[in-house]
Amino acid sequence: MSGASSRPVEKSGTFKLGGDLPIHRLGYGAMQLTGPGIWGPPEDRAEAVRVLRRAVELGVDFIDTADSYGPYVSEELIAEALHPYAKGVVVATKAGLVRTGPHEWHPVAAPKYLRQELELSLRRLKLERIDLYQLHRIDPKVPVEESLGELKDLQKEGKIRHIGLSEVSVEDIQRARKVVDVVSVQNRYNLTDRVHEKVLDYCEREKLGFIPWFPLATGGLAKPGGALDAVARKHQATPAQIALAWLLARSPVMLPIPGTSSVKHLEENLAGAEVKLGKEELAAVDAQASGR
Repeated sequence: MSGASSRPVEKSGTFKLGGDLPIHRLGYGAMQLTGPGIWGPPEDRAEAVRVLRRAVELGVDFIDTADSYGPYVSEELIAEALHPYAKGVVVATKAGLVRTGPHEWHPVAAPKYLRQELELSLRRLKLERIDLYQLHRIDPKVPVEESLGELKDLQKEGKIRHIGLSEVSVEDIQRARKVVDVVSVQNRYNLTDRVHEKVLDYCEREKLGFIPWFPLATGGLAKPGGALDAVARKHQATPAQIALAWLLARSPVMLPIPGTSSVKHLEENLAGAEVKLGKEELAAVDAQASGR
């Protein structure tokens, strides 16, 4: 892509989490820095460290992780690569999913467990306060009021700045907001998977950050001759860059966090912030993605 800048992420615009914490809208998701199945250490630890440092060099100031990535590996890598953190860098983490092996995830959001994991995340990340702490999943065995009540207590203690949710419905968010101030929602969302369209619309109305995980599921859209391929060639960009540009254009509260364990792919993804799609291009990509 021609005309790339040294800090492309700055072209993605900004969003204020909770109305008081400004971040660039294109961030980085640190799940893929772990081993296969999001389990164990990465095959190339040095490259993982380089990815994190390069992300910040390119303008990323919002890094999303979780205690369960590894488990613990992702948080440890972030601290190794970036501590002491540059001014303005926000590290968001999560608790509420337990790992028992590769690809295995189990909701656990008992209050005592969440408090324990928050304390351990602070230690691993070398922080005194986590700027955005997200309930990774609502635990069906625990009333969400109890889980969030504990996070509210930790917030009052100064250990959490803002609270977010993950994989929730509009009804879940409304219920949660009766207990705590929710500033963000992290649900699966991309060009070809828009199950959570109503949640995104709600977040936009309420000015809550919407963090789409798995943002680059371009699939068949990227094949030669497809709408994504045609628009990508016009912009001298990759299909992934077009998919990210579409997300950024979709809503002002959209905060994509593409993840990768490769510096090369990181640089390609973040350059997507510099792609600006016209109305006709957005409509063409949208139509093909929706099957219209």
